[in-house]
Amino acid sequence: MEYDIDYSRLPEHIREGMRRYIEEGCPPGRFLQHVIKNKLVDSFGLADPTNKVRMHDICSFMYNQAPLPCWGNATRYNEWIKKGGLKGR
Repeated sequence: MEYDIDYSRLPEHIREGMRRYIEEGCPPGRFLQHVIKNKLVDSFGLADPTNKVRMHDICSFMYNQAPLPCWGNATRYNEWIKKGGLKGR
């Protein structure tokens, strides 16, 4: 399956971290790790002011743009990194 991922809905300062995670399987920072693992309460605690305001956009991106196998819980997160993201397919 081919993915045409639109990162533009994300705040600019987290786009590269999310892109590298999805496409290459590189671990992102703690905030994005918690978002990816679906730990939203913890995510809000780690979010900077921009990410707090944009949390709806970030969650919408995960649901509508991110490949389902790469997010939702810690197991999927770890497996995605182990396989090298989309490049590891």
